[in-house]
Amino acid sequence: MPDQLRVLLVGNGGREHAIAWKLVQSSRIEHIYVVPGNGGTATLDSRVTNVSAAKETDFPGLVAFAQEKDINLLVPGPEAPLVAGIVDYFAQHASHIKSFGPSAAAARMEGSKTFSKDFMKRHSIPTAAYENFSSYDAATAYLNSISHAVVIKASGLAAGKGVIIPQTADEAHAALKDIMLDKEFGNAGDEVVIEEFLEGDELSILSFSDGHTIKSLPPAQDHKRIGDGDTGPNTGGMGTYAPTRIAPQAVLDQIDRDILQPTIDGMRSEGHIFKGVLFTGLMMTPSGPKVLEYNVRFGDPETQSLLALMHADLAEIMLACATNTLQDVDVRVSDRSAATVVMAAPGYPATYPKGAVITLDKTPQDVVLFHAGTTFSPSDNALRTSGGRVIAATATALTLEDAVRKAYEGVRCVSFEGMQFRNDIAGRALKS
Repeated sequence: MPDQLRVLLVGNGGREHAIAWKLVQSSRIEHIYVVPGNGGTATLDSRVTNVSAAKETDFPGLVAFAQEKDINLLVPGPEAPLVAGIVDYFAQHASHIKSFGPSAAAARMEGSKTFSKDFMKRHSIPTAAYENFSSYDAATAYLNSISHAVVIKASGLAAGKGVIIPQTADEAHAALKDIMLDKEFGNAGDEVVIEEFLEGDELSILSFSDGHTIKSLPPAQDHKRIGDGDTGPNTGGMGTYAPTRIAPQAVLDQIDRDILQPTIDGMRSEGHIFKGVLFTGLMMTPSGPKVLEYNVRFGDPETQSLLALMHADLAEIMLACATNTLQDVDVRVSDRSAATVVMAAPGYPATYPKGAVITLDKTPQDVVLFHAGTTFSPSDNALRTSGGRVIAATATALTLEDAVRKAYEGVRCVSFEGMQFRNDIAGRALKS
């Protein structure tokens, strides 16, 4: 690979802003083109350019653009282009461009919860007991036959919102109807997974992989519900902190040995070498850690906290994953703590307005604002809302307490009409 990297970064969320923010810290980066990008990437650095005319689903157009700009590293951010086969398309039509990300076959680990659950069963990876259904009547009959608490998941991609945790049998039947008959999540609900509800604390681990070696970042904990105290509907994530205090090193070693390495080895043995970053959602149950789900890309908002803690060169790591040399790279991480608080539009995660003007004040030291649903208009120098999760404040500090405090100082530097956020990010960890 050449010394200087010209990167095509696909996506427009907080994750992509954080990736671009970390990549431009590398001396290897010559330029980053973000398709389509957001208000944060638009104003990040002179070496970062938004390409709003290109579409992240137009693979022929992306290849043509990449060849025009002499791109040598493709970094797909969101799950949809990965599941749709962007890495395979580039391998076929622009094989000289390296890709940081899995093939479509490997991306089924996120694209189909049915596939991932069956994969875990084949490779004896600990997970919740489950059944798959493509028939609404069969799924209903199964619900009627059991008495234990369940989680109902749309099998396909649902933007992080296709997981329902019903509190009663009536809620379970209503959720099944919403997903399979009313198509609340579109075609993602053509098939569902009904699994046992696991008790315990949840954590997320992001692991770099070249298909053989894995190297993980510290465990993080996301806050999915919209309201304080984990109330209200699920969202794409309202905040996170890292590292968690619920997984001592011995448990992390067990997760590596019994879950993460067998996952990567299992994918390789089935002919689907996994390259990129694997997100593993885990529940720490009384009988040990169990897998809740896999994602095949950086989590959002976990990425914002974890990349803020990472001392290593992200460009070097991405190249190592793409070229099977991850064992030679040191993934160095700070011993500090990080916290991220997401600010969302009013109404989110249901319908929400767009176009509200955002006012930003100067942030304190060690606080970064990562944009998600924002757009920047150079003509009037205005930043406006354009999505449900609008912007996030990420802070690092020597202690988790200080990281959380500083993250909320960052929140106070942001203002837009109807802004909502949780007030209890990392609250359980701080209480314990």
